[in-house]
Amino acid sequence: MMEWTDRHCRYFHRLLTRRALLYTEMITTGAVLHGERSRLLRYDAAEHPLTVQLGGSDPHALAACARICADAGFDEINLNVGCPSDRVQDGRFGACLMAEPALVGDCVAAMKAAAAIPVTVKCRIGIDDQDPEEALDALAAAAVAGGVDALIVHARKAWLQGLSPRENRDVPPLDHARVFRLKQRHPALAVVLNGGIDTLEQAAAHLGRVDGVMMGRGAYKEPWRLLAVDPTLYGVAAPLASAREAAAAMIPYIERELANGVRLNAIVRHMLGLFTGVPGARAFRRHLANAAVRPGAGAVVLRDALALVADGAAFAGSAAA
Repeated sequence: MMEWTDRHCRYFHRLLTRRALLYTEMITTGAVLHGERSRLLRYDAAEHPLTVQLGGSDPHALAACARICADAGFDEINLNVGCPSDRVQDGRFGACLMAEPALVGDCVAAMKAAAAIPVTVKCRIGIDDQDPEEALDALAAAAVAGGVDALIVHARKAWLQGLSPRENRDVPPLDHARVFRLKQRHPALAVVLNGGIDTLEQAAAHLGRVDGVMMGRGAYKEPWRLLAVDPTLYGVAAPLASAREAAAAMIPYIERELANGVRLNAIVRHMLGLFTGVPGARAFRRHLANAAVRPGAGAVVLRDALALVADGAAFAGSAAA
């Protein structure tokens, strides 16, 4: 989720759930090896458990990146074999690697040999005219042979020819059953389902057939749903009692980041959907969207936005739904 799950987003989401595994944006091997690592790999200690997602197809480069990321303290390394953008196709990584399962296996093996933390792969069920039964089985077999610790499967094809990256998010039909069949074929492999899962009720319904569920845009657009992750799926209390408390808990972080030169909008843009369905949510979004981009905007913008949101029992009921 490029330009979405940056470090500010992850810090915010960690306030809502202690247990969910968070992912970075995809970072290319070239950026890790030759870019500004202190910025690209930066995270707050509060974000753990945290997976770094890499984009690349050269086993040697991925091995070097795996060592760097493990030394940086990440809890897991994920290889992206699902992104359909033109940029990743030109770089021979992302979803186009579905056509090269043996290479994916080599990449996994190289990263496993280089780092003592889990290595996972996120993929599609196929690309273009591939048969999803054959394509996903071939990818899984190669990844397993390389020692992969888990496979996260977006249960849609990616059409590299004919669809834009945006259209690839929802135009190809979902096929959750294909992922369930993969789990049946590889009972010892941890299989995580991704795609079209917007609520915890949907997530819980799938957990009897796969080992985990990844929520992407549904969780991002309505982050209040994450407050129910820990009590619903792990049987422990949520870190904070309400979305309002989570927003208030962001203020010290915001003040710290502003002092380091970060602009307010870079942080609060991830919070716009926090009160979806609650009276005052539209006013909250509008105030943040308009005021946070102004030069010199400070934490008072968030405080003022919170004052526009309804409080009390009705709000608490909505946030817990």
